[in-house]
Amino acid sequence: MTILGIDIGGSGIKGAIVDVENGQLITDRHRIPTPQPATPKAVAKTVKELVEHFKWKGTVGCSFPSVVKEGKCFTAGNIAQEWIGTQIDDLFSKTCGGIKFVVGNDADLAGVAEMRMGAGIGLNGKVMMVTIGTGLGSGLFFNGELIPNIELGHLFHTDGRPIEKYAADSAREREGLELEEWAKRFDFFLNHLNRVTAPDHIIIGGGISKKFDKFEKYLTADIPITVAKFRNQAGIIGAAMYALDMSN
Repeated sequence: MTILGIDIGGSGIKGAIVDVENGQLITDRHRIPTPQPATPKAVAKTVKELVEHFKWKGTVGCSFPSVVKEGKCFTAGNIAQEWIGTQIDDLFSKTCGGIKFVVGNDADLAGVAEMRMGAGIGLNGKVMMVTIGTGLGSGLFFNGELIPNIELGHLFHTDGRPIEKYAADSAREREGLELEEWAKRFDFFLNHLNRVTAPDHIIIGGGISKKFDKFEKYLTADIPITVAKFRNQAGIIGAAMYALDMSN
């Protein structure tokens, strides 16, 4: 079975048609820059462009960078504040001609892909999916079951900012940090995460995960760390899988 998965990020909105039985993309990934400001109307228009690009008429799974409960947005970190209170699934459905959208937190859905068919296979206990991009996403699983909307990237750093403003990949790019300097910031986050949640395993995803072999040596947190199998495609794949789950 195939479902269109869409991953909405702070810098790009990506999509592909996914074979949900094996987790493989059956089309090339298509990416459109996230509109700035990322208002509901602007993002919905971009989502429509993606749907039309794939000529898609069925259910769409969508990973979204906020706390999402029953398709509704409750927080806005790297998107416009107007999103708070928006019924995301209804907005996208109306914009895209009435097709069904199933929406969840982005790190949660990336974790769904990894736990089901990726790096999380066979991992029990408390597993944390950490996505590194414009922000720091976190998806928590206990014995394979998702505990949704754990937003640890919004813990406060010692300087009073959300820690993702200090240690996300966007901070590395914005401040022109060398990989080692950024990795030590990310290590600070991992150690703090370990202290407050005590996970048994961590899976790291997001675009910069492809450089894991270059920054792994700077990480000191005493936790087994695995790189996501699906890397930066986990959000698309997990969104499609989640849509199938919620449609059954």
